[in-house]
Amino acid sequence: MVAVHTFNRLSLDVRGSFLQNQQTKPGQNYNKSHPVTIAAPVKRENMDADLVPVEAEELTRCPDDPPLLVGPLRIEFSDPITLDFVRAENPKLSEGGRYKPSECIALQKVAIIIPFRKREDHLRFWLYYLHPILQRQQLDYGVYIINQDGDEVFNRAKLLNIGYTEALKEYDYDCFVFSDVDLIPLDDRNIYKCFSQPRHLSVSMDKFGFRLPYNQYFGGVSSMSKEQFLKINGFPNNYWGWGGEDDDIYNRLSSRGMRISRPSGEIGKCRMIRHQRDERNEPNPQRFDRIAHTRDTMNSDGINSLSYRVVRVEKDILYTKIVVDVGKPHH
Repeated sequence: MVAVHTFNRLSLDVRGSFLQNQQTKPGQNYNKSHPVTIAAPVKRENMDADLVPVEAEELTRCPDDPPLLVGPLRIEFSDPITLDFVRAENPKLSEGGRYKPSECIALQKVAIIIPFRKREDHLRFWLYYLHPILQRQQLDYGVYIINQDGDEVFNRAKLLNIGYTEALKEYDYDCFVFSDVDLIPLDDRNIYKCFSQPRHLSVSMDKFGFRLPYNQYFGGVSSMSKEQFLKINGFPNNYWGWGGEDDDIYNRLSSRGMRISRPSGEIGKCRMIRHQRDERNEPNPQRFDRIAHTRDTMNSDGINSLSYRVVRVEKDILYTKIVVDVGKPHH
């Protein structure tokens, strides 16, 4: 277990600084002055009503349009980031990468699921940029890093299934955001929550010239409610290596009468952290055959057939990392 770091609360009067840049640059001083005290809810029984502070009144639901959003963001990957610096920048987090707004009741409980292996540099940038964004979006959220153990061929979709399963063991999440670790949104109005239809959030990636590569594309960052996820039996477990699982997921959605929801191309912009293809994540030679048979396999291959072993769980103030043994591909 990583020790929980405790810091003074940041001043609430930070919106102006967000307009310049959303986070403090490494090496700059962050504002640790003017700690803010928010009274906890207080029961009125056996208490003089005149003595109950205004802050203790029962919280109302957060607004549909979070008031602290700033729109377009400046995202850079040139300066190195340390986890200690990110921890210092996020004093309101609870152990396990958990946060809920103190000023209102969040509209959704969101589990952020990140499939992961040997991408620590990317993870530091993701945590640095996304935690402040998610907090401004007034989400009740937790960050789950699902780390594939060992050196077998990578299985992204199975890791996402595992993240869904493990997150629900901790909290009654009703929304699940599935995000690659190398994608950062360029606009905080692109809210990481669930909608009436499955949501594709990374619609305008710099990798593709800020265009959607094809209409069925569902890769990068997406969200589904618990109901939507179960309706398609989760994700396939047998896509080993790079490619194909996103198209399989699209086929699952389509076969269940759902359609993809998207933000506008402007709000849905995001940047990818450039990198080489990971070792043991070679293109999957079986992907085209598997995609062609999604409707035949989806009822038996998914969350209802998921098997794995948890190796260990690491709790940091910034995230919950779950190291898992996903098994081996069946040839």
